[in-house]
Amino acid sequence: MVGKRHAVMVTHAHLRETSLVVREAVEQLERAGFCVRIVDSLDPPGFGESSPIVDSDTEIVVVLGGDGTILGAAELVHNTEVPILGINLGHVGFLAEFESFQLSEAIARVAGRDYSIDERNLANVSVTSPDGSTTLSDWALNDITIQQADRDHMIELSVGVDGVEASSFSCDGVIISTPTGSTAYAFSAGGPIIWPDVKALQLIPLAAHALFTRPMVIGEHSRFTVDLIDDSLTEGWICCDGRRKMRLGYGTRTTVHLSSRTVRLASLSGVPFTNRLVTKFNLPSVSLRQRSRLEERKREGIIANENKARADQQNVARQGSSER
Repeated sequence: MVGKRHAVMVTHAHLRETSLVVREAVEQLERAGFCVRIVDSLDPPGFGESSPIVDSDTEIVVVLGGDGTILGAAELVHNTEVPILGINLGHVGFLAEFESFQLSEAIARVAGRDYSIDERNLANVSVTSPDGSTTLSDWALNDITIQQADRDHMIELSVGVDGVEASSFSCDGVIISTPTGSTAYAFSAGGPIIWPDVKALQLIPLAAHALFTRPMVIGEHSRFTVDLIDDSLTEGWICCDGRRKMRLGYGTRTTVHLSSRTVRLASLSGVPFTNRLVTKFNLPSVSLRQRSRLEERKREGIIANENKARADQQNVARQGSSER
């Protein structure tokens, strides 16, 4: 007798209570032979604290929600080999593999183990106290943000790469992003999009009061350091993936580098990243000049059709008059 397969479904409490998609997903997984455990509340742990993980017999984690829900689900599979499949019930859903209307296809592919694995690199982050006596470590799939604790003042930061100070400035904060996170907050702040298979990290200053505040991209063997300067007008906050956060005191050093560990995303479509980029961001496939020419030709075609219809009506009217 074949044993039960085990899946974890991650969603929101209100979706579990109101969404037909969630109910249908559970029923389809159960019909496919899965024992399903539902997680509808993912309270983040504190910075540096461990989070609960899925049981060792879990085959897959299916997420019904948006990218934020997927980032929460990543805590459940951190340091495991269990893959995540995202089904988008949110807005952009960049990390999601399928949209909600494709639910049946997604569940069928999961049941048949008809998927590949997309390994996404994580960032390791450590925070060291001013006297060097205490270090707390955490990680991020998307990004690490360091921002001012007091919104009325700018924070003063010194940024270094591989032990060399590169710049210092007053700012609202900085974002350190993985390639996966380059389409999220980092993108909104003016950072470049980095393809997921590139082993790199980028740092983007937020509203920095300095002449040179361009994003910086470093390779897999380099690391960023961000020091909160002693005479900064405010202390800071650090936050990983918008979830695990901690206050930063004056003189604190934050170090970030690429981790050797990954989060495994189940990939069903095999669609290149570029296709997803164009679809999710609705990027224009033609230039403004080309679009203008196409619209002009469309208008010309409409006018030509209207003129032809008018001429046909006039011909019909003339033929009627001649017959009388």
